[in-house]
Amino acid sequence: MRIGLYPGTFDPITHGHIDIIRRASTLVDKLVIGVAINRDKGPLFSLEERVAMIEAECAKRQNPTVEIVAHPFENLLIDCARDVGASMIVRGLRAVSDFEYEFQMVGMNRALDDQIETVFLMADARNQAIASRLVKEIARLGGDVSKFVPPAVNKALIEKFRKS
Repeated sequence: MRIGLYPGTFDPITHGHIDIIRRASTLVDKLVIGVAINRDKGPLFSLEERVAMIEAECAKRQNPTVEIVAHPFENLLIDCARDVGASMIVRGLRAVSDFEYEFQMVGMNRALDDQIETVFLMADARNQAIASRLVKEIARLGGDVSKFVPPAVNKALIEKFRKS
C-alpha cells in the first residue's frame, strides 16, 4: 500500500489545500493529512478546530483514500512520515519563493531518510495567491475571504474574529 503524507498547519484550510488533497489522493492508496502544531506560527485555530475543519471538508468529498491524522510536529516531519508508514511526502508549491524553502527541506529530509520521497504539486492557477496567513489577515480586518475558503471555514473565521 502506497501511503502519502500531506503535512501542514492548515490554519485554516483553504481551497488551495483542498485542491492539493484532492489531487494527492489520486497518487496514493492512502493519504494521511498531518495537522501540525507549530508554536512559532501561533495558530488562530486550535489543533482540534483545524482537524474538525479538515475532516468536515474531506467528508464532503467522500474520498475513501483520505485519512485524517492529527500529529503534533514537535518532532521531525520525517519522523511523522515514518510513524504513519508514508513512503511519500506531498507538498504544494505556489511560487518560486516556496521552492527555495522546500528545496532545502527535501535535501535535509533525504539525508535523514532516503527511502521517503517528496512529491511537489503545483498550485492550480486559481489558488496560487491563497495563503492561510493572508486569509487570516483579510478576515481579521473585516474583508471577505469567501473566495478562498469553504463556507464553514469562512463562518469559523468570522466567529473567531467577532470574539476578539
